[in-house]
Amino acid sequence: MTLLLALIGGAVGAPLRYLTDRAIAARLDPVFPWGTLTVNVTGSLLLGVVTGAAAALPGWAHPLLGVGLGGALSTYSTFGYETVRLLADSARAYAVANVLANVSASLAAAVAGLWLGAVLAG
Repeated sequence: MTLLLALIGGAVGAPLRYLTDRAIAARLDPVFPWGTLTVNVTGSLLLGVVTGAAAALPGWAHPLLGVGLGGALSTYSTFGYETVRLLADSARAYAVANVLANVSASLAAAVAGLWLGAVLAG
């Protein structure tokens, strides 16, 4: 059952990641990967909230929302690829900014999510 829940969450998270990335890329600077940054921070926040509130959530919530949805929504592989692409395109400042923004903002979002989840769980 846990595998099925993770699969369902992933089936929602992966297309949501793609659609979010495309929507943001159409509106913002096409050089910097804003869409990937957005989904990585959002996925980290979601996983933090679900993990922080785990004691108060039903057993199906973590595999569905945290592992499936949050895991498929965020993307380390695309982050890595886009950073290498920026370096190959001689956009070193953007590459460094991408690494710093993704790592620091995603970690901050995960910590904030853990705190928020714990507060919501009471």
